[in-house]
Amino acid sequence: MRLVVAPLHQVNLRRGDDVYAIVYKTDGFPICCQVAGVAPDPVVTWNTEAAAKAFISAKGGDAEFQPVQLTDDAMDKLAKSMGCAVEAMTFEPYPG
Repeated sequence: MRLVVAPLHQVNLRRGDDVYAIVYKTDGFPICCQVAGVAPDPVVTWNTEAAAKAFISAKGGDAEFQPVQLTDDAMDKLAKSMGCAVEAMTFEPYPG
């Protein structure tokens, strides 16, 4: 299954922000969007866990995907799954 999102505007994450990504349950790889000239692809974020869960449910992806709050530990895991340094990661908010 593939969850599709549109290219969005870049967001800066700050400590204390409740921001969520959606990842594959099998390997922890996050849902990303493609932006020309940007590598790795930006990780799509949601402002609440409920919004991320609603997106997953709307796409029928409950069995394959889960929301993850973007903590320091979670970002380290995302970077590892993407094969890049944490500092190389960028984030895009999902509209809504």
